[in-house]
This record gives sequence, structure tokens and C-alpha cells, in this order.
Amino acid sequence: MSVSMTGSGEIATPVESSKSAMTWGPIFGGAAAAIGVTLILLLLGSGVGLTMVSPWSGQSSSLGAVGVTAAIWLVVVQWLSSGLGGYITGRLRTKWAAVHTDEVFFRDTAHGFISWALATIFVAGFLASSLTSLAGAGAQAVGSAATAAGSAASSTASVADLPTAYFTDALLRPEQARAGATSDDAAATAEVSRILLNGAAAGQIPDDDKAYLATIVSARTGLSEADARTRVDTVLKRIDDAKVAAQKAADEARKAASTTALLGALSLLIGAFIAAAAAAFGGSQRDEEEDLIVTSRI
Repeated sequence: MSVSMTGSGEIATPVESSKSAMTWGPIFGGAAAAIGVTLILLLLGSGVGLTMVSPWSGQSSSLGAVGVTAAIWLVVVQWLSSGLGGYITGRLRTKWAAVHTDEVFFRDTAHGFISWALATIFVAGFLASSLTSLAGAGAQAVGSAATAAGSAASSTASVADLPTAYFTDALLRPEQARAGATSDDAAATAEVSRILLNGAAAGQIPDDDKAYLATIVSARTGLSEADARTRVDTVLKRIDDAKVAAQKAADEARKAASTTALLGALSLLIGAFIAAAAAAFGGSQRDEEEDLIVTSRI
């Protein structure tokens, strides 16, 4: 505290308020209002399909439902809830007497920002179960796919032994493959599975493998060599189409998740600004009403 002395020898001491500039009552009130509006709007958006996030555990949509519409709805949620919470924060605080208008403006915006931060932290924690459930669903899907692939591979050979088993089959292929395929169904099925798995790992199936597959199919189904080759080509094309579709879906999901994350961050920034501006507006309206104390003249 600085002290100055006047020309007459008197000591001038600056006035310091004993009260804190932080008023927690309006902050908590505005945060509670913002939380309530946020949950209502999230439930509304979840009900009409505008957002994948639900405040209740296990009720979130799949990752494929993520889109720009959901992100835009989150921006709207932040806009409305932050605006209401910030305005209530500004209107509920008491008038600061003998404080410069610039300082009053700063305090109001700070109160609105803190109210928004509290509401955001609470909502983020409340929605953690839904986001965890969403991530768990994705992990479960990946795990199921891995289990299915592991089961298919275990019926023939382990993943580590697959290249060796495939090349061993190539070395020991009989000249008369039709007879072997007809006499031992299990061995033929296992060899076909190894050929397909090796083709999936390599990205393509060689022409000699395709011809060998057509021979086995012809022997097992009674089709002609030409028809068997057509069936093999058709099945392989379906496998390639499925691979391309899976890659496309994964790429679209990645782009949608990236877009949603960016718009989500933008929505938070908008919410912080709206809360601070609304608090300043509400505080200015509160200060328009002046309370006058009337004293009698003696």
C-alpha cells in the first residue's frame, strides 16, 4: 500500500475495499442455469438425431453418426446456455459502489467467463460416461473383428506361421489338384483359406493361385473350369469391394471426427465469449437502476 503526504503535512492513504471482487453466488447461479439448459438441449438434440452425445450412459449414438450437423448443434447449445448463464451471472451480482466503469466491465466479463468454465467442467464430467461408452463400443467392434480374424486364422495356421504354410502348400500342390480336392474336403478348405489370407495380406492374389482356386472350386462344385474361374473372380471382386468400402468408411469416420473436434473447440470459444459478453450486458442493466438514499438536512 502506497502512502503520500499532502502539502499541509497530512497523510493520504488510498482506499481499499475489504470485500473481494469475486462474487461466487451469481457465478454459481449462472453456472447452474447454463448446466440445466445444456442438458435440456443435449437431450432435445439427441431425441431428434442432431447429436451423438447423450447425457445418459449407454445412450450415445455410434461413431458413424458423427457429422457436421451434430457439431453445429453443439455450437447452438453453447450459444444458448452460455448466453443465459452469463446474463444471469451479471444480473444477480450486487452493484459495486465507487468502482470505475472499466473495472466494473472487467469484473462482469470475468464473472461470466468463470461461470461458463464451471458449467463446462461439470457438463464434461457428466458426459464422460457417454463418451467412455462410445469409445468402448468402438473398441468392442475392433475387438470383435480381431477375434473373428483370429478364429479364421486359427482353423488353418497361426498368423506367424501363415506365410510358411502358404508357401509349403504352393510347393506341394499336386499336379492333379482335382482329385485331391475331391478326396479331402478339410484339406482343400484349409488350403483355400490360406490362399485367401495370404492374398489379403499381400494385397492381391497371383494368377496361378486364382487358377488353382478355380480347379478346387470346379472339383468341389461340379462346375466347368470356366464357370469356376468366373465364380472365383466374382468372389475376389466382392472381397476387394468390401475392403474398399471399409477403407472408405474408416476415412469418412476420421474426417467426421476431425471436423466435429474442430467445431467442438470452436463452440467452446464461442460459449466463453458469449458468457462474458452476456454477463457484461446483464451487469450494465443491473447498474441502470440506481438506489438513492434520502437524508434530511439539519
